[in-house]
Amino acid sequence: MGTIDTCQSWPDYAAVRRWHFYAGLICLPFFCWLAITGSVYLFRPDIDSLLDRPYEGLSLDGPHATPSSEARAAVAAVPGSVFNRYEPPETPTGAAQIVVANNGLLFRVYIHPVTLQVLNIVQDDHRFMQLIAHLHGQLLFGNFGSTIVEIAGSWGVVMILTGLYIWLPRGPWRPDGLLYPRLGQRGRIFWRDLHSVTGLWVSVVTLFLLLSGLPWSVNWGNYLTWVRNHWTVTAGTPDWPIGGKEPIPRTIISSSSSTPNNSMPGMTAPEMVAMSKPTAKTTQPKQLELDLQALDTVVPVAARLHVPRPVYILPPSKGARDWTISSQIQNRPLRVMYAVEPDSGEVTASSGFADQNIVDKVVNVMVAMHEGQFFGRINQAILLLTAAGLLLVSISATVMWWRRRPPHTLGAPFPAARPNFSVLLTVSVAVLSLLLPLFGLSLLFVLALDRILLRRLPSTTQRWLGQAW
Repeated sequence: MGTIDTCQSWPDYAAVRRWHFYAGLICLPFFCWLAITGSVYLFRPDIDSLLDRPYEGLSLDGPHATPSSEARAAVAAVPGSVFNRYEPPETPTGAAQIVVANNGLLFRVYIHPVTLQVLNIVQDDHRFMQLIAHLHGQLLFGNFGSTIVEIAGSWGVVMILTGLYIWLPRGPWRPDGLLYPRLGQRGRIFWRDLHSVTGLWVSVVTLFLLLSGLPWSVNWGNYLTWVRNHWTVTAGTPDWPIGGKEPIPRTIISSSSSTPNNSMPGMTAPEMVAMSKPTAKTTQPKQLELDLQALDTVVPVAARLHVPRPVYILPPSKGARDWTISSQIQNRPLRVMYAVEPDSGEVTASSGFADQNIVDKVVNVMVAMHEGQFFGRINQAILLLTAAGLLLVSISATVMWWRRRPPHTLGAPFPAARPNFSVLLTVSVAVLSLLLPLFGLSLLFVLALDRILLRRLPSTTQRWLGQAW
């Protein structure tokens, strides 16, 4: 098929090039940011272990203190706090990490296992990898940042799909320039091949990363939760973060326990008080009784069960009796939870990946792959190469744009003299808008801007924007 015939057939080739250009204009700066921060986050277990190394391999002179003593020392170290969870050390000579809650904030306290000395206190969401996670998903702007990232990701899907269409050969098929770049060439051909071929090879993984990241975003994540709660089999609170807000760690309720309907699963009564913001009448949370002595029974059970690390040991939910041992390993299909009777140490219930509904299974597998933890170092290597490829695509796109744009213009491709109308293209956009609501809303905004404002601008400004010849 020749070039002229292709440009006159569906879809309108000039329109596709314009969509690709403007989508790239929106997405590429964010893609570079996400590639860099995401590459760091791939190695979260390694970095967390490195940062916690000063609290492992401690010199111990004397018997270990009990876990309940460690927990009490941690609570005392943050005045007005209550116990949230216990995280056993990585090694027998390491410091336990106890998380306490106070005035809506969580603090991580490192306790020496013999002397009960406080080795360090850090606000939990100020830890290095937590900051990287917030930079990656919310740009440190909370829900607003999550919305911006979601819009960029939605337009990223459009950028990739239009890019793949532009990549399709429009003459005799040859592998050079399509499957591998012609590195011996110079100038325009070199940069075009570098952009298109690299884009081809990273497109599938990038599409997966964009789609698998949507359940975490504040808008699409709540959209998914709203949809899944329409069916009893999939209803419930997701156990992945939405909009950067970590979910309350789930507790598992055994058949011998009961939880009142007005309680919050995974939250103890003291924690509900401590996690609430102080009112004008009270500046400190009211302490409620919690028997920390149960830790001396439950912690050894976690070690005996070889629960994948990191491990959360959670107190009972309001109205329940059993404590919960919960694996928080990033390879989510390996996560498991146990309910433990605090007096005898008997495991009264357990729950794992096989017990989840189909939506949770799919999302948790996608999250584990997105974070580079589903199949180990190979998973990390694939995503790291994809991140490097995205940076290369972005750099080559910038170089091509700068070299090819006419002087004193934005460099956007001009629309066709007689654009083709396509029902299929319209339906495709409608389907994408339904699946990606923020894409649809932002597209309506752009179309309204075009109709109301851009077409009323002076002709010189329109030519600069690529709105007219």
